[in-house]
Amino acid sequence: MKILVIDDNQAIRITLKMVLAEEFGHVAAVGDPTLIPALLATGDIDAVLLDMNFDNRKLDGSDGLFWLSRIKELESPPAVVLITAFGDVELAVESMKRGADDFVTKPWNNNELIAKLHRAINRNREALATKTALNAASELRKHDLQRRHMTLDQIKSEHIKSVVEQCGGNLTQAAERLGVNRQTLYNQLKKL
Repeated sequence: MKILVIDDNQAIRITLKMVLAEEFGHVAAVGDPTLIPALLATGDIDAVLLDMNFDNRKLDGSDGLFWLSRIKELESPPAVVLITAFGDVELAVESMKRGADDFVTKPWNNNELIAKLHRAINRNREALATKTALNAASELRKHDLQRRHMTLDQIKSEHIKSVVEQCGGNLTQAAERLGVNRQTLYNQLKKL
């Protein structure tokens, strides 16, 4: 599993890398949140541990909420666990509303942090799998609705093309699968 730590405090980044590396194989840590889009572009990050504050003049968590929103806009976003030293219940609730998978306050308990990351990753994977299945079902339904308005000749044509594609263009094999001789299949393809 791959974890991305985004925190402007170098000591915290180093500590988190040491704590998490034993459990999560690969841990990358950066201090600049503007690198998030580039770091997530590969799509292989399982979770982001994101600090809430990057500007010492304002410690209201708005930086973290902004970057949380950007991450969750991705097509297949990783799990996001927010971490802050200035957390309160209101900020935690707001972050969960915006899609955070969990919320941790500094100083953290190592075992609790690791457990929260594992839970967040598992829930996120389940959510992404559900989203993928729903999208596939929606596409099937759309295709089925389109087929309901097709003529018999259009359905026949679509089926022949599909079988020929499945057979890699091998007309002899496609003719066998369709239950016709090769010449009949060839004649049908000419009509298409």
